[in-house]
Amino acid sequence: MNGQLSAYLFPGQGSQYVGMGRLLAETFPVAGMTFDQADNALGIDLTALCFEGPAEVLNDTFNAQPALVATSIAALRALQNHWDSSPPAYVAGHSLGEFSALIAAGALSFEDGIRLVRERGRLMKEAGDQNPGGMVALLGLQIATVKQLCDEASAATGEYVGVANDNCPGQVVISGTLAALQEAVSRAQSAGAKRVVQLAVSIASHSPLMADAAEEFRQALEGVALRTPLIPVVVNVEARPLNDPQEIRQALIHQLTSPVRWTESVQWMIDHDTKRFVEVGPQQVLTGLMKRIDRSAERLSVDQVLGLDTSAQ
Repeated sequence: MNGQLSAYLFPGQGSQYVGMGRLLAETFPVAGMTFDQADNALGIDLTALCFEGPAEVLNDTFNAQPALVATSIAALRALQNHWDSSPPAYVAGHSLGEFSALIAAGALSFEDGIRLVRERGRLMKEAGDQNPGGMVALLGLQIATVKQLCDEASAATGEYVGVANDNCPGQVVISGTLAALQEAVSRAQSAGAKRVVQLAVSIASHSPLMADAAEEFRQALEGVALRTPLIPVVVNVEARPLNDPQEIRQALIHQLTSPVRWTESVQWMIDHDTKRFVEVGPQQVLTGLMKRIDRSAERLSVDQVLGLDTSAQ
């Protein structure tokens, strides 16, 4: 590891795909055992859903969330067994990935975590049915501009739209009601957005439209043990590490209605001498974002590190 400080990054919803984790489980027994553990914890064949689909069932939010956590932790355990057993300096996860990060840090058990995110997904889906909305990625605008145009669109429509994810410089995701989103998109295009991408979701994640889900999720979290992390976890809501289990619990609740401050979270780790970032989970979404946040940082995916060729999947 050459004495460099490293961080493990865990992806969120949107990184799932049919076939994820199959090669990992076939190559590393500890990864296969992790999928078995997930199946037992949930009482469903999550493994078959990850490996074989169908895509429309895997993509359903209450399936996608535990599937991503299972795949990420399977990858983490393979990394620990076959690449580097020493812990990273920091861990962080993008939205849902924060649960994988907490498991990696020893703050949350794998079984509790995977059951929690299935319930989180169910509550988010339910909230989306009750308060329909959507999400749109805006490319080519800076965060301050996006915040301003969202405020203007909210004022013009009387409905909510705001920043959901500050992913990297020039890539901001907004979330809100359909009418407010449409108004914000129109303003973004007038402001010079290079691209506008409607995300394939019917929920307004990381917005006040998730308030009902957040309140119910609070109750689910009360029944789960959270411990002091063994590795600092840089959380989305604060963009800095939290150490106190009660503060972490509150951050997980607030995360449902608050923006993912990903750019700031990664920048915090860079400012604290982190030089290597390893994306632990399916695909390379966060590795791509890292390139836009700090091109000089070393960026690795778990497939690269473990020598897995998943291109055929």
